[in-house]
Amino acid sequence: MSRGLDVDIKKDIIEQFRINEKDSGSTEVQIALLSARIKHITEHLKKHPKDYHSRKGLTSMVGKRRKMLNYLKSERPEVYQDLLKKLGIRG
Repeated sequence: MSRGLDVDIKKDIIEQFRINEKDSGSTEVQIALLSARIKHITEHLKKHPKDYHSRKGLTSMVGKRRKMLNYLKSERPEVYQDLLKKLGIRG
C-alpha cells in the first residue's frame, strides 16, 4: 500500500487550485491537498476500522484544514465560498 497521495494526483491538484504559475503553497492549494489526503485516509479507514493511528492522523488533518478554512474565510470570503463548492465540503 502506498503512503499518502500519488505524485501525479498532487500535481493535478496543485495545477487546478494554484493562483499563478509559480504557486504551490497558497492556502487554497494546501486546503485542496489536505482534502485529498482526508478523502484517501477515510477510504482506508472504511477497510481498516481498527487502525487508530491513521484515525488520529485524520482528526489532526481535519483540524488543520478547519483552521486554514477559517483563515481563508476571514481574509477572502469570496475565495472561501468558491473553494468550498469546488471541493464539495461543508463550511
